Amino acid sequence: LISKMRDLGMYKAKELRNQTIDELRLSCEESRKKLFALQNQYRVDRASVKHHEIGQLRKGIARILTVMTEKERM
Repeated sequence: LISKMRDLGMYKAKELRNQTIDELRLSCEESRKKLFALQNQYRVDRASVKHHEIGQLRKGIARILTVMTEKERM
């Protein structure tokens, strides 16, 4: 279950705060690629994609960006 959550870009903020800015950038880039692929797949065949996963990925990206901003202000 935990690895499935991370595959969807769902991270806990506490976990993200322990990462460096470079690791966060890499996580963000990977999550954006997954989101792009999932959105394209959803456009082609809506039945094969669980649309809630798109929202989870978007929230995960927002969480990563929030932690990056916090770290940059420190």
